[in-house]
Amino acid sequence: MLFIALMKVRAGTEEERILRRLHWEDPDGLHVVAEYWLHTNNPQIILVFQAESYVPISQVISAWDDIFEITVFPAMTAEQGLDMARQMVE
Repeated sequence: MLFIALMKVRAGTEEERILRRLHWEDPDGLHVVAEYWLHTNNPQIILVFQAESYVPISQVISAWDDIFEITVFPAMTAEQGLDMARQMVE
């Protein structure tokens, strides 16, 4: 499944966040599609990823919870949404 994580800065210095990110490896079962760093703190990072279970999502939240308030949403591509819409009107 496709997910979006909105990551709002909670605490810590920018240097701390950057150092941790430089050494971070995504957990097994999580595939990052895109990662955007914004020039705002709310959210500061938008992460688009795929996961087949909640386990790797929970690992990411646990690892970064002290620095970011993380909200995760299930998502779909525009193409998937249009396909679903077509099925609804047929």
